[in-house]
Amino acid sequence: MILVDTHVVLWLAFDLTQISTKAGAAIDSARKNADGLAISDISIWELATLATKGRIHLDISLESFLLEVESRFVVLPITGRASARAKELPATFPKDPADRIIAATALVQGLSLITADGAIRRSGAVQTIW
Repeated sequence: MILVDTHVVLWLAFDLTQISTKAGAAIDSARKNADGLAISDISIWELATLATKGRIHLDISLESFLLEVESRFVVLPITGRASARAKELPATFPKDPADRIIAATALVQGLSLITADGAIRRSGAVQTIW
């Protein structure tokens, strides 16, 4: 199983050309091997926020879109362990709370994170694929 960052969820839904070759191959492999793709449940909140702010435009209702996302990914909850780990990430890691929860979820679940976020990748705090 691989954890997918929120922007990758959007690109999978709307613009596959944004996904790197390496990330695309990892996604295809996870799907074919039935390992699956996971998201942190905070990604659902981020998607809702982006839609509400008009940063993404949906042809269906927000609730329908979010239900569709939930049906295509294993949704991992924010746990106490992940919350504690998010607070322990190094100072070099981005300060955005959602990014910290997503990375901490990957860490406590032992998963790689597919992300294009250069700051997350440069931090070295979590194993990433891009």
